Amino acid sequence: MKPTIAFHLNTLCHGGAERVVTNLANRFAKEGYGVIVATEWYDEDEFELDPKVRRIHVGLKESDEKKGRVAKFLARERYLHEFLLKEKPDVIVAFAQRALYRALMACRGTGVPVVVSVRIDPVRYYSALSDKIQIAWLFDRAAGGVFQTEDARKFFLPHLKDTGTVILNPITDKYIGVPQVPPQEKEKEVVNVARLADFKNQPLLVEAFALVLEKHPDYVLKFYGPDSGDGSKERIEETARRLGIEKSVLLMGGSDTLEQQVPKAQVFAYSSDYEGMPNSLMEAMAMGLACVATDCPPGGPRMLIEDGVNGYLIPCGDKEALADRILRLIEDPELADRMGQNARRISEIADTDTVFRQWESYLTEIIRSGRRC
Repeated sequence: MKPTIAFHLNTLCHGGAERVVTNLANRFAKEGYGVIVATEWYDEDEFELDPKVRRIHVGLKESDEKKGRVAKFLARERYLHEFLLKEKPDVIVAFAQRALYRALMACRGTGVPVVVSVRIDPVRYYSALSDKIQIAWLFDRAAGGVFQTEDARKFFLPHLKDTGTVILNPITDKYIGVPQVPPQEKEKEVVNVARLADFKNQPLLVEAFALVLEKHPDYVLKFYGPDSGDGSKERIEETARRLGIEKSVLLMGGSDTLEQQVPKAQVFAYSSDYEGMPNSLMEAMAMGLACVATDCPPGGPRMLIEDGVNGYLIPCGDKEALADRILRLIEDPELADRMGQNARRISEIADTDTVFRQWESYLTEIIRSGRRC
């Protein structure tokens, strides 16, 4: 009988970590593993789990709502602890900051090994004094860790010692094998696919695109992605108005048919100040787009792009470099096509089967190691 794997995170709303958990949970279930997804709450718009995956609520109850902050914190830890004692999964994988701290606290006395999975730049999100205290206190309890880049893994040394590993995000199947659009059939578009969020720094891309328009006024810049509500949408619109290019900057919203829309563009541009592992960059590469991306911490784009071979890397915050590389690809369609062809090879190392097998191998190793919390 195959082991039971539990995943713990806040919810399954549309986001990078949530998508990875959903894909992994569904695949483990299809492979015959017992799978549980333990979440803090339910959201209105969530990824869909396979019917074989059990979803269990481990968050606050209605009776907890009037409690103070400390009491709620302790209640969350207690409910997760009770879940581990009752279900006794062979391993629990915790995604995102608060969830992984919670899992490392709740695992005491349960015999359940905890694997932490960090999905964002740790320098930005794990450097506060409270984080340093919790990392020093809790991370030695972890049986292992899965990170998206080597820089992220090294951040948590020596607390995880040599038990951490680096695994890329899986590329959703529908983006693999999409026909390459010939240069002569490309639209005069530059695209960005991402949530409209502050750390994505999309206003920088608008400023760079204004420089592109000086030479190519017939191009448009399209943003595909939902509004995060942090004011980024308004900043993008204000930047475009200030530069007088609002008619050339189009906010397309979210889309479930990106595999039909995005490959028609001439260039895919990514302007983030930091990332975990940018899923949409991987997807754009798999679809054969020529990509320009910031070399942002903790090194995700650098793992994907060999500068000048399958895309371009530029310094964070450098609008002139961003505009320059976009112009190179616009003005040399054969170069863009060649880079796009090279970029498609990302699917050879990050297809869902390859990434799943890496997770399966790693979690099997953790379970067999006998290290318990």
